[in-house]
Amino acid sequence: MSEMLRLENLTKRYGSLTALDNVSLSVESGRIVGLLGPNGSGKTTLIKILNGLLTPTAGSATICGLAPGVKTKELVAYLPDNSFLNTWMRVEQIVDFYADFYADFRPERAYEMLTALGISPKTRLKTLSKGNKEKVCLILVMSRNARLYVLDEPIAGVDPAARDYVISTIINNYNPEATVLISTHLIADIEQILDEVIFIHQGHILLQKTVDEIREENGKSVDALFREVFKW
Repeated sequence: MSEMLRLENLTKRYGSLTALDNVSLSVESGRIVGLLGPNGSGKTTLIKILNGLLTPTAGSATICGLAPGVKTKELVAYLPDNSFLNTWMRVEQIVDFYADFYADFRPERAYEMLTALGISPKTRLKTLSKGNKEKVCLILVMSRNARLYVLDEPIAGVDPAARDYVISTIINNYNPEATVLISTHLIADIEQILDEVIFIHQGHILLQKTVDEIREENGKSVDALFREVFKW
């Protein structure tokens, strides 16, 4: 496996508030990684830095050896935690837009997933439920043949009955040589697909281990260990 992601002494401050404090870690390719922590832990700041939406105060982040920027847009498929699409557009128009914008986008795969979920390409986004809008966003992201998928709360707005399909969409549609970084609070729902996890709290990395190591060393699930570490 090759290194996909590296953070070296990464720090981000907003005035007197330090969101990330001297964070260093690396993640290999071909891994599904959970980025886990309570609200305000620094997850969103880290995700925005990886997507070139924020610049570090100090230190560095690299994806395939490149600093986040124009070049890494070709490598990273990003799902934010809220809908980012124009609601007046039809679903098929959005698929066409993605196909024009991203060279690695696979429209045939997007249409397969839309059909499986019973979402008509002719439907205008504004007429869809919140959950179905989020499914469309996920389908668009997972239809790319990216190197790094960054998913911010991919199942938060999806009803429990559809979560299994969403999870299978993630694991069946990403490039197996790529890395998937998932930020979520619904750990029990997503734990089954994770290879490793990163616990982050108040801008510090508390733990980075494989799921197997956690179970062997602690005799607990990731969800149980998370609850123990972050209990009030």
